Amino acid sequence: MTILAAFSASRHSSAPLNLAVQLARTTGEKVIAAAVVERSWPPRDDPIEGEYLAYVRAQASQVLQRAVAVLPADVDVTPLVHESTSIPTGLLELADRHRATLVAVGSSSSGMLGRVALGSVTERLVHTARLPVAFAPRGYAQSDAVIGRLTAAYGGEADVNGLIPATAALAAAWKARLRIVSFSVRNTAAFHGSIESSAEALVVQQWARRTQADITKQLNVIRARMALPEVDVLVGVGHDWNAAVQSIDWEAGDLLVLGSGAAAPVAQVFLGSAAGKILRRSPVPVLIAPRHRG
Repeated sequence: MTILAAFSASRHSSAPLNLAVQLARTTGEKVIAAAVVERSWPPRDDPIEGEYLAYVRAQASQVLQRAVAVLPADVDVTPLVHESTSIPTGLLELADRHRATLVAVGSSSSGMLGRVALGSVTERLVHTARLPVAFAPRGYAQSDAVIGRLTAAYGGEADVNGLIPATAALAAAWKARLRIVSFSVRNTAAFHGSIESSAEALVVQQWARRTQADITKQLNVIRARMALPEVDVLVGVGHDWNAAVQSIDWEAGDLLVLGSGAAAPVAQVFLGSAAGKILRRSPVPVLIAPRHRG
């Protein structure tokens, strides 16, 4: 099987290639590093346009070859330039053609260094893909590490997408540690003067206990079907989404897994509103999983 890495020849960003190599080192798969060249549709028999496309293909191939040449040699990486009507369409065409298990993409250049920001290409991809999409934070560097821990962001009652069983199966296949985290924003400033801080803390504690009980119940169901190692169950609370995400520890080799929103068709990626907020504040790579068929 194959991991597809999207490479932008115009931005020269190797972040998605670096993430794809790290994932492939974890899974034992090969990588296709793809640069998509956009062409008009329907195709026109125009020699000037044909000459221009040939030039763009040659330039993209040169830049891609240079990027692949400096990647670690322990992973099989094949460079490929592909023509399509759009970059998202081209990536999905290649994913189907090569039976890719996931697509690795990069952050928009407008995003903060070390964080993920969606651009026009990735925004469309997360609403149309039928396979997992992995996001490399802007500037994500090469690493000798494998993916050692998966963190599933549990959404409580809104978690109709089967994120926990899907992440548990992934952790078992990748021989990675597993933890389940539920993030919540508790803006105590909004209650200033109307609710005691001790009462707010009690609300948070009750919510945390209920959430942990719900997660434990799901894990017990999964354990009846498959072997699970010890799973850490945490809650991340803050006055805003950034504080909530940063309230738990993160380390090299972490991958945050987000589920698709309730509106997503089965086996299709669809980024929900809360997931989008968490994605933009994650300090580690993020994987968006399609709705679980189970």
